Amino acid sequence: MRNQYIETSLNDAELQTFTALRQQIHAAPELGGETPNTAELVAAKLTQWGYQVHRGIGGHGLVGVLQRGEGTRSIGLRADMDALPMQEKNTFAHASQIANRMHACGHDGHTAILLAAAYRVASDVEFNGTLNLIFQPDEEGLCGAKAMIDDGLFQRFPCDAIFALHNMPGAPVGTAVVQAGPTMASSERVSLRITGQGGHGAMPEKAVDPLSAVASLINAIQTIKSRNLGPEEYAVISIGMLQAGSVYNIIPDEASMLISVRTDTPHTQQKINQRLEQIVRGHEQTFGVSIEMEITSLAPALINHETETQKLRESLAPIFSPGQLHSRGPKVMGTEDFAWMLEQVPGCYFMLGNGEGEFHGCSVHNPHYDFNDQLIRLGADCWVKLVKDFLV
Repeated sequence: MRNQYIETSLNDAELQTFTALRQQIHAAPELGGETPNTAELVAAKLTQWGYQVHRGIGGHGLVGVLQRGEGTRSIGLRADMDALPMQEKNTFAHASQIANRMHACGHDGHTAILLAAAYRVASDVEFNGTLNLIFQPDEEGLCGAKAMIDDGLFQRFPCDAIFALHNMPGAPVGTAVVQAGPTMASSERVSLRITGQGGHGAMPEKAVDPLSAVASLINAIQTIKSRNLGPEEYAVISIGMLQAGSVYNIIPDEASMLISVRTDTPHTQQKINQRLEQIVRGHEQTFGVSIEMEITSLAPALINHETETQKLRESLAPIFSPGQLHSRGPKVMGTEDFAWMLEQVPGCYFMLGNGEGEFHGCSVHNPHYDFNDQLIRLGADCWVKLVKDFLV
């Protein structure tokens, strides 16, 4: 990997400082919207470096603002702060000290990267405009970005463009994917309540069995992907919960299902929802049951804007070796609530290779995962370079 911008890179001592900070956050993970200690740590550092810090945005969200020159342009950089409700199985010194909480997605690293960039920008970088550093809770619950937006994030801190990054386990350090267009999936939760008429298991003819409808629904729902969508239309439809009955010889009155639907475009999402409605109403007629369906949108598809993606790619190109900055990566059907921000402000969400091996190469949301601290310097370089290029 080459770097022509070494004058704004972290030196080895600074990298050690931010590595220790990342590991401190890793050892004390906080969940969902309840990230007061992480937010206070971030706020204290930003204040120390001369940022105006605004706390309590959408809960424990905060924004650090740095203005220089007379320029009217503004840029937003976002990092997530929350962990996952799972038990860490690593035994290294900085492993989680709190049972059933773990930074298994690298948000500790994302926060450390943005803090490292904040430090370098405040220390050494001349720019002309406004830098808004957005530290967000509750990405894992897909609620934090929306909560900050609803609390006036972009009215109080206008941004001409907004950017975020995520680590990518299994991809070598020194690689990145900066991709325009659909990049991550939307997420919907579909709830079905199937009501029939209970009865004795020995006399099913006197009942209306909701489980017969459920069995057919499971198969019918799985045909949406294979029979109603084209090969270019990406979707994942998973039935994650089924509840019905209490004992073996009683036909229950009702059953319930929860379904996860993920797609990469609003058009495909609409097609799936229309087909779900047709399947549900058809099953009511076929099995004599009534079915209540509720569709809850948890986050839209993450769609990177073409102009901002190109600007980011051009800005980062000198940092990476030839052939290591990719414009297309593997299809990811996970969901990222930064999509809500991209619906409000044009921007781009990109991926940095987290490395390979036992800890850095295993999947996120895995009890053995760990963020690769080598990315702190590289990620900070990316943000610093973008600020210099965008706020000229």
